[in-house]
Amino acid sequence: MDKACVYLVTGGCGFIGEKIVELLSQQDYIKEVRVFDSVARKEVEKFTTATTRVTVMKGDIRDYNLLLAAMGGVHVVVHTAAVVDYRNILPFGEMRDVNVGGTENVLRACCARDVPYVVYTSSIAAVGPNTSHEPMCRGNEDTRYSGEVELPYGKTKAMAEKLVLEANGKKLSNGGKLVTCIIRANTVFGEKAAFLQELYVLAKARGSVLHYLEPQGSERNYTYVGNVAWMHVLAARNLQLKPALLAGQVYYSYDDTPTRKGFLIRHQLLSCMDPSVRLGSHIPYWKVWLMIQLHRIITIILYPFWKPQPFLNVPLLNTIVTTFSYETDKASRHFGYKPLFTWAESKHRTAQWLKAAAGNLEPPQLQGNKG
Repeated sequence: MDKACVYLVTGGCGFIGEKIVELLSQQDYIKEVRVFDSVARKEVEKFTTATTRVTVMKGDIRDYNLLLAAMGGVHVVVHTAAVVDYRNILPFGEMRDVNVGGTENVLRACCARDVPYVVYTSSIAAVGPNTSHEPMCRGNEDTRYSGEVELPYGKTKAMAEKLVLEANGKKLSNGGKLVTCIIRANTVFGEKAAFLQELYVLAKARGSVLHYLEPQGSERNYTYVGNVAWMHVLAARNLQLKPALLAGQVYYSYDDTPTRKGFLIRHQLLSCMDPSVRLGSHIPYWKVWLMIQLHRIITIILYPFWKPQPFLNVPLLNTIVTTFSYETDKASRHFGYKPLFTWAESKHRTAQWLKAAAGNLEPPQLQGNKG
């Protein structure tokens, strides 16, 4: 195997992608980390080290020819580029074109350019909750869970997953085979997590009180972005070293975040940055549902004269209040994954970023990046 690999990270300027690029640049077996992103922030090249060069290329994964050009000489692709849209801001067709059509382009380009290894960044939303809002409590990668995924974003990720798994074992133009695996991220927190900045703005507007929507008994996994990225780094490396074991596998991301109660995690993160933030009370489902309907009616009546800020929708509300958690050590068993950052480190890093970002009182953009 080549001792000086070239990695391509699609969406490498995004929330998770940038952290993957940072950690990849610290690996001495990689000579270049090539970033392919529609945003193409040149400051990501600051991660260049004495042994690993980071280069940024501007391009949209919907453009097959640009992808083909970017993959020249590449050994491994980490495909993170996607539109992350839980609030249905974008038309479904556009999100599908990026998340599904773009993934198809990445896989086609790999086969044409003889790039044998692909790690795909998926989401727990690709699994559920389903339209019946059935819970999954501490399942694992083998847990059977059926029914139609409710969130449109989740539908696109499920469709893309299917493409990635079907591509595993496909012939390359040089006669080799494509080897793929999938990392399913969950609720990811850390530096540049837009939802935390938005929550802080909302809490301060309510007298430093952080209310919550999920029932106290509900569960959902939270993972620090650095640990999600580290799992990608290890999976990509071991996809090369142990392809027979990792080929066609799916891995849930996890770390030592101490609880699955989302409202407690959010409170700990925000109060670590600002001790005045205190945990409020549970907002009943029916009250939020009425607010959503009222917001929708007002928007219809006043459109196009007034376009309000994006608000919750019923599918997202149902996702928030439905237990959807897992418990697994599969990544540890298959490729020796251990969290790179402890909970204390993760919390501290997140708090430091929030302190620096607190001066920006404008709610951040909630729409994900395309790459």
